[in-house]
Amino acid sequence: MPLSRRLTTGLGMATVTALAAITGAPPAVVAAPAPAHVTAARGAASWLAGEFTDGSLPGPFAPEDWGLTIDGLVALSATGVDAPTRQAATAQVARHVRSYNSYDDWGIEGFTDGGATAKLLYAAAAADADPTDFGGYDLRAETLSLIATADAGHQRGRITSRTTADSGPDASNTFDQSFAVLGLARSGDLPQDTVDFLIRQQCAAGGFRLYPDAADGPSPSCDDQPGATLDVDSTAMAVQALLAAAEDGATGAGDAARKGADWLVTQQHTDGSFGGSGPTTGANSNSTGLAGQALAAAGRDDEAARAAKALAALQLTAGNGGAASADAGAIAYNTDGFTTAAAAGITDTDRDQWRRATAQALLGLAQVPLGRIGLDPPPTSHPTPTGTASPTAPATPTASPTLTTSPPPTGTAGPTPSVTSPPATPAPTTAAPTTAAPPITTPAASGLGGLPTTGAAIGSYLLIALLLIGGGVTLLVLGRRRAG
Repeated sequence: MPLSRRLTTGLGMATVTALAAITGAPPAVVAAPAPAHVTAARGAASWLAGEFTDGSLPGPFAPEDWGLTIDGLVALSATGVDAPTRQAATAQVARHVRSYNSYDDWGIEGFTDGGATAKLLYAAAAADADPTDFGGYDLRAETLSLIATADAGHQRGRITSRTTADSGPDASNTFDQSFAVLGLARSGDLPQDTVDFLIRQQCAAGGFRLYPDAADGPSPSCDDQPGATLDVDSTAMAVQALLAAAEDGATGAGDAARKGADWLVTQQHTDGSFGGSGPTTGANSNSTGLAGQALAAAGRDDEAARAAKALAALQLTAGNGGAASADAGAIAYNTDGFTTAAAAGITDTDRDQWRRATAQALLGLAQVPLGRIGLDPPPTSHPTPTGTASPTAPATPTASPTLTTSPPPTGTAGPTPSVTSPPATPAPTTAAPTTAAPPITTPAASGLGGLPTTGAAIGSYLLIALLLIGGGVTLLVLGRRRAG
């Protein structure tokens, strides 16, 4: 083989080998900017974490509101924000199980609230604690013991409260039933009866009623109740519970969840917001947060994105917060609340409503389904292969809020009414085992100031360049020699 061909062949092989070394390697991964709704969710969670004191959130009438504290714990777990506060809240809730799901602190013994027990079961699972030994209580066994059995007729599968006295109709509702399904699915086998009762609260139109009971007593199903009021919040909870049940293999759960999501789409306002029922009929961030979370869980991404945009319009920032800019991250219940806070700040009287609104609203921004909180990594950023375009995050809304106004109900409640204890009531001292959450890594925390890097070694590219230049010079010399 002539020298020129040997050199050319060697150059080609070296070039191919060098290229193969680069292209054959897995692409480096860089962290793309988090989507705007995730950034907004984490900002809301950071504000909410700052409202905790010694692991609990206060209520309007007591220094600790355990129902609201659980809502806050779930919200922080959904975003992965502030591991120390999450751990402290988990331990405090575990110490006060009976303060929340009974009337023991008020000196009324023999009562166990079914909905509160189910919500505790779910919260323990979502916070990565042991629900069978949470503050010394087996919440799974307690919840199962409160499920109505076959002799209850059409009430079979319903989460109920236990009492030693005749207290009239059971107060449990569709929120409570949804938490029972979620908690049982997350902690072990899920009884089909519990799922079936929840499905019976769905009317033919697709929405769910809030209360299983009519004025004259329990009704077998939603369609059996004339003029049943379908509720956005209850439907959003039920859809998420049924999606978790479907993942667990429950019969009929998937179809009912899809039908419920279809109904939610028909209830969305043109600006992306939602309203509830009764006193919460007007567009509000609580209903919008739950509905947006449910739509995301059901794969309705466009509608979930519209809900997130409506929520972001109600979030205080340093730029739009005015007198309330120090509370950047908090989410207003509605436009009236936002406007009032921007003009005069968040007053002590109003702060309770902001806590409750933010705890539920940020779920529609984080878009992690209730059935997956504590199982899936919290949303932070998306890994992107080097050389591909990063997804463009939508701009954070800066315009004035566009949700329609409605009178905010005083102390808007979270999913389950809280049972708060008097300040002087001594609390149990047994703490629940907690698991520390893994640290959250962001580009800024890596010491790179958030700047993306390719991660590819530049030496490989220099090698190719030198080989190509060297090969070109060699061929030129050889060519001149042959021409001479």
